[in-house]
Amino acid sequence: MFTTTFWILAIWLVINGVWTCVATDNRELLKWFAWINVVAIIVGFWVFYGAAAVAALSVWFTVVNWVNVVLAIVQFYLVYRQAGAVHHA
Repeated sequence: MFTTTFWILAIWLVINGVWTCVATDNRELLKWFAWINVVAIIVGFWVFYGAAAVAALSVWFTVVNWVNVVLAIVQFYLVYRQAGAVHHA
């Protein structure tokens, strides 16, 4: 479970990170990716602390989890940064 979850999260991180860097103008899809990333973070930390760890992947699993946290924060910022802003002419 540990290794499988690690690889799923690592692949998700690459896909999500590349998409976030390339297509930041689609706010609705970015919002979906951000919320999916929250689920991935919860599952990632749950598996990391709940499953039997594989020593070779333990550090990388932690890195993937925390990079997903940072990416989710960036995504939520990009989605909601101007959602409530009032523009004056």
